[in-house]
Amino acid sequence: MTDLALFDLAARNARWLGARQAVVASNIANAHTPGYKASDLQPFEETLARTRLTPTATSPAHMGAGEAAIVRAGARETEGWETVYSGNNVTLEQQLLKAGEVSRGHALNVGLTKAFHRMFLASVKG
Repeated sequence: MTDLALFDLAARNARWLGARQAVVASNIANAHTPGYKASDLQPFEETLARTRLTPTATSPAHMGAGEAAIVRAGARETEGWETVYSGNNVTLEQQLLKAGEVSRGHALNVGLTKAFHRMFLASVKG
């Protein structure tokens, strides 16, 4: 693992979060378009699985330890909570929950990147 692999991973996550934010915004913008089907991106964990970085559970108490990975490809239609007469399956509440997930993901990404950047600078200064 190179010394900047963590920052590359953070950049990939930021790009994925930006793309998911665009998909969620499109779903919200088309909430009243007849026949529009909501879509979403594949989970970032699948992107992580395709890289040479794989997390290792060192304790059974770790989140996700023992769970099987489900592989999906690209943006895909999602099941809405309801389908209205016009055939549209976008639920604003569901999309706003996804927007909140994206916002929390951005905040976590920035916080972790800042912390590791400070640690990296401290190690260089000696």
